[in-house]
Amino acid sequence: MIEVKSLYKSFEDKAVLKDINAVFENGKTNLIIGQSGSGKTVLMKCIVGLLNPTQGAILYDNRDYTTMGKKERKTLRREMGMIFQSAALFDSMTVLENVMFPLDMFSNDTYHDRLKRARFCLDRVNLIEAQNKLPGEISGGMQKRVAIARAIALNPQYLFCDEPNSGLDPKTSLIIDELIHDITLEYNMTTIINTHDMNSVMGIGENILFIYEGRKEWEGDKTQIMGATNERLNSFIFASDLFRKMKEANTGK
Repeated sequence: MIEVKSLYKSFEDKAVLKDINAVFENGKTNLIIGQSGSGKTVLMKCIVGLLNPTQGAILYDNRDYTTMGKKERKTLRREMGMIFQSAALFDSMTVLENVMFPLDMFSNDTYHDRLKRARFCLDRVNLIEAQNKLPGEISGGMQKRVAIARAIALNPQYLFCDEPNSGLDPKTSLIIDELIHDITLEYNMTTIINTHDMNSVMGIGENILFIYEGRKEWEGDKTQIMGATNERLNSFIFASDLFRKMKEANTGK
């Protein structure tokens, strides 16, 4: 579980995050949503340690990241997995070598055990047959699945996903969503996803945090969002005709 308490972040005289309080639970897909410039990316960067908050606490299972020393932070980072918006694979490495990279960097296991773990992770995302291919030889959706396999290679307790469906077609996006959700349950990870994809919100949004102008504007799950009365949330969620019609059908209005 990750807890954010009274978090503030300013850049010079501009306040970007203002008194954010949130709990991201184990075994759930926790989504952070909001308009561009709302502060959700800054919030994610603060949580993973890429930015230092101006004020507040970030607790990883009661361990305060903001007060840790360099050595403690390095140890905690080994418990984190990251899926980047662009997949961020190494073009010159094979799919298998990409998944083995964090194992080679941080694991003390033998080469045989690292290889076995990497192949297990590739098999988990149904890509074992592509292990000897280069990233440029596989589709964008397959690249995201490789990124997921690499992210779980070290068996992390915490998984962070930055726009994991960016650039993917709706069918492939659904596959990625379901894979992230299933892996989260399987490993009982604390998963946090930054997303603009409303299909993800309605599909796997077990805990949704809506950020507006740097503040927590609304929090709930996918079953509550259709009946939410928050005008700013509704303006964001139901901007498209499709989701507006879904809300009308749900509420009878």
